[in-house]
Amino acid sequence: MKTRVTEILEITYPILQGAMAWISDCHLAAAVSNAGGAGIIATGGQTENWIREQIREAKRLTNRPFGVNLGLAIPADDLNAMIRAICEEKPAFVTVGAGNPVPFIETFHASKIKVVGIIPNTRLAKKVEAAGIDLIVVEGTEAGGRIGKLTTMALLENVLPEVKLPVLAAGGIVDGRGMAAAMIMGAEGIQMGTRFLASKECIVHPQYKDEILKAGDEQSVSIGLSRNKGLRGLKSPFTERYTQMENSGVSTEELSLLVAGISEKVAKEGLGADGMNGMVQCGQAVGPVKEILSVKEIIERTAEEAEQLLKNAYRLAAES
Repeated sequence: MKTRVTEILEITYPILQGAMAWISDCHLAAAVSNAGGAGIIATGGQTENWIREQIREAKRLTNRPFGVNLGLAIPADDLNAMIRAICEEKPAFVTVGAGNPVPFIETFHASKIKVVGIIPNTRLAKKVEAAGIDLIVVEGTEAGGRIGKLTTMALLENVLPEVKLPVLAAGGIVDGRGMAAAMIMGAEGIQMGTRFLASKECIVHPQYKDEILKAGDEQSVSIGLSRNKGLRGLKSPFTERYTQMENSGVSTEELSLLVAGISEKVAKEGLGADGMNGMVQCGQAVGPVKEILSVKEIIERTAEEAEQLLKNAYRLAAES
């Protein structure tokens, strides 16, 4: 399956693995890259030294291209240290989100690192294209973790006519059906996070995986949207408590304290006996994820299903 995404990133399938804080480590990233996709190491909550070690270990585990995700909503000193580590260790690409990537594009390009922008709206998509970014991922509110307000389909409808760069779709995609739908609209690849949570190579706590396998579509909830701090995952005693506090007018500062550290805690310890450790962060399209597969199986099944559906769509158009 060849698109401009596979050409630019030098990968076999136009499938990126979403960056999930405290979960997407060098082992998951290397497994995705070895299977022909593009693995990504998540740096959220981590240190400069950790990033260096992870990139070096990923290079030992794979000779295929992989990337590192950089969230911009962190203190300047920490951000500069992470950028320095990435530029010196030289992964094939960096995905940049939670802010404006424009000021950092030239820095990464100077180190021969491609830049992929995680984009929530058309305005920023046009801005990063003009600044010379390599690829754009439009991520809809259906995605797990931190979310914006526009849906994946709305983003594709709005962004695709306005940019010439290759665009990947993210948010609510867990299989070849979602991939085919995005590509029919004009996307040239996808980014998936939730599906890779339920993989053999993912290091997340076993309860985290079990909750995803059991979940139906109505269990997906978002919290914090009223404070512009949207976070999506599965309903739990923690999310019910947070929602009650959010709706009753508790201060944003108090709510921020409540969610501080939950990503790490749930990833490492699960929800806890009372379900109050936090929430299982995953996207809305969790229903079809019913079994633990290897990363290789996930990527190959997704690509094969998408290719078959795209061929069927072509035949339908040709017959009409």
